[in-house]
Amino acid sequence: MSNWDLMMPGMGLTAIGLAGLTLSYAGIAHTFIDGMHALTGLTMFVGLIFLAAGILDGGVSTSNRAKATTLVILSIALGFGMYAMSLNTSNFTVTIAGILMAIAFPAIIISYLYMKHPEVAKPIGAIVSMAAATGIIMWVSFGIFSAPDTYMIPQQVGVEEPAEDLTPSGPIFAIEILVDSATEGNPDYAPDRAIVPQGHVIEWDNVDTVAHTVTSASDFGETFDSSLISAGEVYTLDTNELEIGEYEYLCIVHPWMVATIVIEAPAEPTKVVIPTGAAIPEDGQLYYDPENLNISVGTTVIWDNVDNTMHTATSGTPDSGADGVFDSDILSAGDTYEYTFLDAGNYDYYCILHPWMVGTVNVE
Repeated sequence: MSNWDLMMPGMGLTAIGLAGLTLSYAGIAHTFIDGMHALTGLTMFVGLIFLAAGILDGGVSTSNRAKATTLVILSIALGFGMYAMSLNTSNFTVTIAGILMAIAFPAIIISYLYMKHPEVAKPIGAIVSMAAATGIIMWVSFGIFSAPDTYMIPQQVGVEEPAEDLTPSGPIFAIEILVDSATEGNPDYAPDRAIVPQGHVIEWDNVDTVAHTVTSASDFGETFDSSLISAGEVYTLDTNELEIGEYEYLCIVHPWMVATIVIEAPAEPTKVVIPTGAAIPEDGQLYYDPENLNISVGTTVIWDNVDNTMHTATSGTPDSGADGVFDSDILSAGDTYEYTFLDAGNYDYYCILHPWMVGTVNVE
């Protein structure tokens, strides 16, 4: 017969433990999760001991009432377990289940053998104990199995600092590695002699069909070396890392490919003022000061709106419209806009809000 004096507290303690575990592993009990883990686990196991003692008191009961009670308890346990699994936020659930099964199955087998074949219970128990001890030692000492985290509580995840962007920044000076440059005597780098203001980023674009390099010649790549640049790839070099001076470079794969870069001191920016009253079309009024500007390649021009209304500096002409080379967008009173001219040529520009305002930048 089952002992209901033991079964009743066993069922109560087990139910409390299961409810606590559900709360803990569902992530609800954040404020006392440490205590809940310890308390509910201990309570559940104590309840299971009482429950097992009550069911097995006086032998295994075969009454319908005992069978029904056992079925109800198992159903409740499985129900809570499945519900807890659906709410689980812990990475340890599978590990815990595995540990419990690793304890429960040998215990059930040893108990059965102790009842039916007591003469083999002790040897098998010793074997299971030694196997368990060996597994624990291998797990902890040699890392053969995947060890769990330090504890079942979800650990605080540190916020990763964004990686520092090491991409060179600055105006781009483009150099092409030409098609068929691998053939000796053919043009190789264009331009062959590049004069680059310090602060620009030189960008070599390999438009050839074979790999090349950009390697400083005097020190065999100590100053700069691109390694292999495959067809279609680009190599960039920040000239801020170079001293003012002349650098010869070559392709180590095709050493007859030789060119030069000349790093010059950066030119001082040139200012163009949008003067007061520029929005009014009248004789003698300056719209951009100076209206015609002569500069060298690599010079930065700054447009400064000192007028009391909005303007733009947009490349193109009022008749043909903007050509897309540069555009300041709307410059409110006091705003500035700068653009670095990297290619020689004549650049007309105008104000899209006041199309009678025109100017020209001549780059040599």
